[in-house]
Amino acid sequence: MTIGIWILGDQLCQDYLAIPSGSDQCPIILIESLEYVRSRPYHQQKLVLVWSAMRHFASELKQQGHSVTYIEAEDFRSPLLDWITAHHITELRVITPLDKPFRHQIANLDLPCAITLLPNPQFLWPTDDFLQWANSRKRLLLEDFYREGRKRFNVLMQPNGKPIGHAWNFDKENRKPPKKSDPHFNPPAPLWFHPDAITQTVIEKVKTLDCPTYGKLDRFGWAVTRSQALQVLDTFIHQRLDTFGPYEDAMVTGEDTLWHSLISPYLNLGLLTPGEVIHRVESEFYARQDTDHPIAINNVEGLIRQILGWREYMRGIYEWSDADYPTLNWFNHQHPLPPFFWDASQTDLNCLHQCLDQTERLGYTHHIQRLMVLNNFALIAGISPQAIEQWFHSAYIDAYDWVMQPNVIGMGQYADGGMLASKPYAASANYINKMSDYCKSCRYDPKVRTGETACPFNYFYWDFLDRHREKLTTQGRISFILKNLDKMSAPERQQIHQSAQHWHQIHNSGQ
Repeated sequence: MTIGIWILGDQLCQDYLAIPSGSDQCPIILIESLEYVRSRPYHQQKLVLVWSAMRHFASELKQQGHSVTYIEAEDFRSPLLDWITAHHITELRVITPLDKPFRHQIANLDLPCAITLLPNPQFLWPTDDFLQWANSRKRLLLEDFYREGRKRFNVLMQPNGKPIGHAWNFDKENRKPPKKSDPHFNPPAPLWFHPDAITQTVIEKVKTLDCPTYGKLDRFGWAVTRSQALQVLDTFIHQRLDTFGPYEDAMVTGEDTLWHSLISPYLNLGLLTPGEVIHRVESEFYARQDTDHPIAINNVEGLIRQILGWREYMRGIYEWSDADYPTLNWFNHQHPLPPFFWDASQTDLNCLHQCLDQTERLGYTHHIQRLMVLNNFALIAGISPQAIEQWFHSAYIDAYDWVMQPNVIGMGQYADGGMLASKPYAASANYINKMSDYCKSCRYDPKVRTGETACPFNYFYWDFLDRHREKLTTQGRISFILKNLDKMSAPERQQIHQSAQHWHQIHNSGQ
């Protein structure tokens, strides 16, 4: 019996290897598949990150004495068949893919050996544990799940079972608008890496691909090894953690990363694990409590909530949801995705331009830019949730099926009717004007909702409320806003609706 191991591109942690105890000579294979890349126009930064990380990982395994085959191929099946035959493989072991479509693809490979799918350890909550928790609940709120996770894994907890800081959530302290006059508003430079020979080779490959891609590759600086990813984590803990929280939601022109950790791509590739990140952050908090420079609890709790709360919850919802979840469209939004999502230069809304331009350059924006600018615009403008979800999956360096479906279909677009979020994340220009400096350099007025200078976020927002009034009245957290809609005159509401229709006619006329 010969066991072979297939390592997927988002499972790059040696602790995950399904190597039998006492043996380091199980054949291992990694495959770069062009067929997989052709499934959507992936960001060039994403392709370089994944392929370079895979090649570095394979090189490290070889240096440790493992028998490693690395293949660049059109598809997965052909090189697998040749490798299985050459090594007389009788059992192929694969860590269960996180994305459901890839599980289906593996199930249909029709290989001449047994395929064993092993549990995926890239999350703290095993799938069965989440499903057991979810099936015992009348509601699936993130806050409830987060508190359960804090207790279960004893994170930021007192011995008496109460949370450190006497509160579970310090989100209210982490919503400061950007103020460059604030002496503390001095974001540190992010840690980027100069591409080595392996990465340079991958960059040249990506630049010459004969399939559609997205984004720019003028500069690449993401970590491509576990050692580099650990350096990014160290940099965050020592240079960013103690000021991470307050401006967590702020958006500032020319500041791509602010105090954000930039570790999501590495968690999703397996180069970092959620447990070690939480442990490092929590340990730093305790170590500095009695020093002259303690870390405020809102900084630490805010980061841990993103990992132990949001990340674990999104993956759990992905596993819990039915097969039709990706097709849900509660508001029946059908407008196509505007062309400027693929080319930031085509929009004159500064907030959209800033977020989309950054996405083109880095494959990255932080969570508020994604939720309250890009997702928010798609929601209130009535864009197809499937269209915007596919764009997010293509555009972001940390995007995978398991995270984009619940995050966009559920949280961003409310297309599941409230299975995930307690209310639609819809907002007018007022929110963006408060939490960013984008509106100051925009031709549109964030305080005007009709007329030539009216911000599209305003008339789309009020038109969204008007169009979906009947459904939204059942949503307790948003129904009170409808009273403001009732104060508008019928002619103003009609003008708002006409402005929204006119915008779509202009921006989708070529589609």
